[in-house]
Amino acid sequence: MHATKQEIINFLKTEFAPSLKHCTIVEVGEKAATLIWHVTEKDLRPGNTVSGPTMMTLADFALYVAILAEIGIVGLAVTTSMNINFLRKPEANKDLRGECRLLKVGKSIIYGEVLVYSEGVEEPVAHITGSYSIPPQRH
Repeated sequence: MHATKQEIINFLKTEFAPSLKHCTIVEVGEKAATLIWHVTEKDLRPGNTVSGPTMMTLADFALYVAILAEIGIVGLAVTTSMNINFLRKPEANKDLRGECRLLKVGKSIIYGEVLVYSEGVEEPVAHITGSYSIPPQRH
């Protein structure tokens, strides 16, 4: 059971409206999602760079959207682990793009990765892996 981009947006507007305040879902596909985080002054840290928590938020959200696209609207899917590797300094004056792909879709655990880029820059600024727990289906 898959969910479309519009179904996901409608669900998020109802259940997690703040999640769309700074983030745009660009596309969803088979085991994939691409999102844009609109960087504001609140996302910056000293050194004129985007903060790690901002990149983690984008990655976590990208994973969630890719999972909803793959398995349908499951509001109680929850993050069970996240790991981030910072690769280079993100540009403070550019939005972030998160490209997620799901590597393993199991019945109870889904594992994926997200590459985060400064918009318009070819090399990623961070690589994040994470897993989500999927609640058992009740019949």
